[in-house]
Amino acid sequence: MSSHVRAVLQALFVTFLWSTSWVLIKLGLTEIPPLTFAGLRYGLAFALLLPLLARPRQRSALARLSRRDWGRLVALGIVMYGLTQGAQFLALDRLPAQTTSLVLSFSPILVALLAASTLGERPTRWQGMGVLLAVVGAVVFLYPASLQRGQVIGLLIAAAGVAANAGAAVLGRYVNRSAVIPATVVTLVSMGVGSVALLALGVATQGLPALSARGWLIVGWLAAVNTAFAFTLWNFTLRRLSALESSVINNTMLVQIAVLAWVFLGERLTAVQVGALLLASGGTLLVQVGGRRERGGAGW
Repeated sequence: MSSHVRAVLQALFVTFLWSTSWVLIKLGLTEIPPLTFAGLRYGLAFALLLPLLARPRQRSALARLSRRDWGRLVALGIVMYGLTQGAQFLALDRLPAQTTSLVLSFSPILVALLAASTLGERPTRWQGMGVLLAVVGAVVFLYPASLQRGQVIGLLIAAAGVAANAGAAVLGRYVNRSAVIPATVVTLVSMGVGSVALLALGVATQGLPALSARGWLIVGWLAAVNTAFAFTLWNFTLRRLSALESSVINNTMLVQIAVLAWVFLGERLTAVQVGALLLASGGTLLVQVGGRRERGGAGW
């Protein structure tokens, strides 16, 4: 198995973990305010990862960071965690998960434009077709996304989350593609900055409620498995995958969330929705194959 294929499989596993997060977040939001919830999740994850700095390699890498490196990691933390995750929690608190997913499905288009202009990672013709298929499949599956009164603010927050998510994808790729800074250091510094900002803002504006045992269990699982472990693995995959490839793999969460809802929540899929899922999956595969064809790789 080539390193590229391994990175794709690892990225798909991470997106599966993140897909389960949506179910857990919706459950947790019944007792935890969104920004405080996000701050607790990522703050606890940061605390769990902090002992990794005891390793000599990590301490050495941290000591070698230049002022420019620190600036990039702080910016990544603010965009990836503070803005992107904060917007996602706020949107999920105001909108159905289906509507939020629909808005976020447009991230690959914005990522493609940003990556082409800032990273020089121009999509091939096949990758462009794959992005189009993935987005069309997502829209067909989720349409119509009906909004009730009072959800316009949630829609605007979700749209801001799309912009932040695209910026995080490009900035994360920029920081990780040189492989100079260890992925664990990238995760620790950026998550530490973002989680502190989220938690401080959440407690200041929404307070810190008394959590039930179920609430702490949800926060703990999200922090340890779906964040500390998943984000570290995701940063490793960014060393092999382009920003566009990573974003479209991340977009398969639409398919995974639908399947999880069918299995665990009993939500049925219509024939049109099944076709849309296949279309979105085909688009994702086309982006991967198209990228390998351009690089001349034989790993597929």
